[in-house]
Amino acid sequence: MRPDITQAPFGQLPDGSAITRFTLANANGLVAKIIDFGGVITELHAPGRDGRLADVVLGFDTLEPYRSDSPYFGALIGRYGNRIAKGRFTLDGQEVQLPANNGNNHLHGGDPGFDKVKWQAAVEGDSLRLSYRSRDGEQGYPGNLDATVTYTLTDDNELVVRFHAVCDRATPVNLTQHSYFNLAGSGDILGHLLLIDADAFVAIDAESIPTGELAPVDGTPFDFRSPRPIGSRIGEADQQLRNGQGYDHNFVLNKPGAKAMTRAARVVDPGSGRVLELFTEEPGVQFYSGNFLDGTLQGKNGPYRHRSGFCLEPQHFPDSPNQPAFPNVILRPGEEYRTESRFRFSTEP
Repeated sequence: MRPDITQAPFGQLPDGSAITRFTLANANGLVAKIIDFGGVITELHAPGRDGRLADVVLGFDTLEPYRSDSPYFGALIGRYGNRIAKGRFTLDGQEVQLPANNGNNHLHGGDPGFDKVKWQAAVEGDSLRLSYRSRDGEQGYPGNLDATVTYTLTDDNELVVRFHAVCDRATPVNLTQHSYFNLAGSGDILGHLLLIDADAFVAIDAESIPTGELAPVDGTPFDFRSPRPIGSRIGEADQQLRNGQGYDHNFVLNKPGAKAMTRAARVVDPGSGRVLELFTEEPGVQFYSGNFLDGTLQGKNGPYRHRSGFCLEPQHFPDSPNQPAFPNVILRPGEEYRTESRFRFSTEP
């Protein structure tokens, strides 16, 4: 084991299974702490312009809240990130019914999804490899799915997340990483400057289900093609903002090719100078502005209040199994699901 990946106990599950926290560090002082329960990133320490480190992800100090109270803080999401309308879709002529765990709809793979299971962990060189077999019928999904996620913290200050999956029956697959970021380390995120390289976003109804429209961002509060404070227009009388109770929308990334690795987003905290850039092969990114945080969750640094974190979840579009015009999410036997995203940290004056 390399000296920059260490491990320590992080509690145990009710069945007695031990959970381990792995600490990845690079040559520049970045530190990422990841547990083999849900593949959760529990801490991510990055320097500001003054060189001081701050933990820039929301989370908990102990295991139990991740089991019972977490709104997907730092977790791996699967089999299907985001929502599927009424948990229902037709695949190869057969209707599939998934549990409705978000009102009338299916969200983030069900309960439990990949965020609440123990993954098999292995250190491979400078990477942490997590593997999980989702068995046929788990949360209603057809077929066995073997998923692998590899985390690597590079000396270029990138946290690289690589996904791989294979199956023995056709099944929808849309894996993502669901960290909540606050580049200041505390307070709200409304003053963070956000850029998203997207000319359109997926319009949603009052239940956050896509209408099928890829709506232009031009002239709307969803235009982040130039950097703007997250909070600058979040309170406008816009129906899409009302539907999401803020930003909780998938942005359609501008890409030269379907699998091109492109910069999806850039976020700056003006106070600390910390910068986060997301690069991804995915066609979309879900931007969520922490609308449902309400101060009731006690996190690492006290209560997490309204909009004290934001998410940038690289993924395919919501409800794609019911939206034939959206990019394909069906994985079939003999195919390989592969996708990579990179979270790059830096500073600016």
